[in-house]
Amino acid sequence: MQVIDLGQTPLRELNSALQAQAKTTNQTAWTIENPKGAHAIAVGLDAPIEVTVKGSTGYYCAGMNKQATVHVTGSAGPGVAENMMSGTVIIEGDASQYAGATGQGGLLVIKGNAASRCGISMKGIDIVVHGNIGHMSAFMGQSGNLVVLGDAGDALGDSCYEVRMFVRGSVKSLGSDCVEKEMRPEHLEILKDLLAKSGADAKPEEFKRYGSARNLYHFHVDHASAY
Repeated sequence: MQVIDLGQTPLRELNSALQAQAKTTNQTAWTIENPKGAHAIAVGLDAPIEVTVKGSTGYYCAGMNKQATVHVTGSAGPGVAENMMSGTVIIEGDASQYAGATGQGGLLVIKGNAASRCGISMKGIDIVVHGNIGHMSAFMGQSGNLVVLGDAGDALGDSCYEVRMFVRGSVKSLGSDCVEKEMRPEHLEILKDLLAKSGADAKPEEFKRYGSARNLYHFHVDHASAY
């Protein structure tokens, strides 16, 4: 195992070493100590390696992740796992705003709460939040699954496309064109799998499903003045 102390090693040097594993994956386990809220830790990874960050991070931790498993033992700042492609990112604490934004694949697990715009414009990523999420989450969500064991804030799923949203708690309000939808057997299977992968203690039957009413898909000339 490689142990990197960010109190002694420059962040650019750390990220260069992690990104180099895409060419020669000879060090598969990494531990990062003393992150001290630094921004852009473990970004742009593209190798099946495991990275453990001992503490909390700043902006864009694990952004653009591919293949790697990144485990943060503290909390994460804005944009964690932004534009994630594959792999797994686990946050033991809370996540700030727009966690998992534009994510195209992989699994993001937040053991605490997530702030506003969680999963904004998500494009295939799976996000499981053990706590609550803030307003405008899954805004313009295109595909993937957002699972929330707690409550959701205002305007959930505003202007969403085909993202699936599962919420166990209450929803303060639904966004434009977002509605509650039928929970079918295939959705229960999706939930069961994601809850198991994220270590969540909940039953699929406890959740409600939300998604697009698909009224914004089409242009209506009678409503042209509203566009």
